[in-house]
Amino acid sequence: MSTVISVENVSKAYRLGQIGGGTLKEDVARWWAKLRGRPDPFLKIGEEHHARHMGEQFWALDNVSFEVKQGEVLGIIGRNGAGKSTLLKILSQVTTPTSGQIKIKGRIASLLEVGTGFNPEMTGRENIFLNGAILGMTKAEIRKNFDEIVAFSGVEEFIDTPVKRYSSGMYVRLAFAVAAHLEPEILIVDEVLAVGDAEFQKKCIGKMQDVAGHGRTILFVSHNIGAVRTLCSTGILLKNGKLEISGPIDDIIGAYMDSGVQQANSHTVIIPKPPKRCTVWMESVSILCNGNRKSTLEIGDKLCLEVKFRSYDPIQRPIIGYLIRSSRGEDLVNANNYFLPSPDYPTPVTDGTIVCDLGDLPLMSGSYSVSFWLCRNPHEQHHVEDVLHFTVEEKNIWGTDALPNKSLGGLWWPTQFRFSAND
Repeated sequence: MSTVISVENVSKAYRLGQIGGGTLKEDVARWWAKLRGRPDPFLKIGEEHHARHMGEQFWALDNVSFEVKQGEVLGIIGRNGAGKSTLLKILSQVTTPTSGQIKIKGRIASLLEVGTGFNPEMTGRENIFLNGAILGMTKAEIRKNFDEIVAFSGVEEFIDTPVKRYSSGMYVRLAFAVAAHLEPEILIVDEVLAVGDAEFQKKCIGKMQDVAGHGRTILFVSHNIGAVRTLCSTGILLKNGKLEISGPIDDIIGAYMDSGVQQANSHTVIIPKPPKRCTVWMESVSILCNGNRKSTLEIGDKLCLEVKFRSYDPIQRPIIGYLIRSSRGEDLVNANNYFLPSPDYPTPVTDGTIVCDLGDLPLMSGSYSVSFWLCRNPHEQHHVEDVLHFTVEEKNIWGTDALPNKSLGGLWWPTQFRFSAND
């Protein structure tokens, strides 16, 4: 297969400084002082300048090189701030690299953010034609695929409504439908599965598999390791702007999960308020072991997951779900309260606590991560991937000095065995 994307020693630097860090009056005073060679007039006594002050550079990408073959589905993974989105913006020609070069063969369609290229005052129908034109498609091509785009997005009823009235889920469904159905040679997707319900996510993965099956190339960025494993054959791992490893996707996921496990386990994590429009969001998540907050557990311990949440409007039934993964990225335990018949709160609240009681811990010894999603309805989710990390230690659970062999599987299940003689 021929090479369609070649990235050679690409770096991207951003200039950081104090301008914009306070009021306009302070910015002008700092600029005038610097021009005259004077010290910062607002620097406190004893405070020192550090690397992020004026004139310093922050390298979002540092000497990154890799190639992508035609028809390859490449997963790009890494923690927040690793440089994933910067790399995709360079490949999409939204921004230029500070150094290095990229070579691309073929037409690119990019879905970097929800509704990229959409005009909020225009209807869904008008935005399909606008976005298609931005992607380089002719009006005839857009008309040919129009009905299929609308059907895939599921917004037929609202196609002539201004998209400013769409929910974030409707926005991303229409945006993905346009990018995926206009037949680009290269499709670049950044966290499209972070918004939307499970049915839409399944449709997205199926569509991207179909696109790849026709010999087109996909670059896929997501914190959803299960989706990355399902869709991608190869991958690269970014860390602090550098390329850590590239190769088969299972090796990349293993290295990514190991890097998370190596971080200090924490029984409680404070979650920043999401930048996207969410009516309900998580403020913190915690691990409770036998009623105590701790991140080192033993097989059979009582395990609870605690979520503190907040909502703009009073909510009576927050929908919560969690997913526990192994250090290899395998999905092991998954549950949610969507189908519970009764509300969690007798009266609507704007903040509260949800406790997910798992009972006796059924996991073998090893390292694990927990992802959560919270919503008022399945179409608008606050989703955090691999936010909690914990370790399960071996335990003499049978009282016979024999320890469970974790190579036999990921789950330990307390099973009673009964024997009887045949007549």
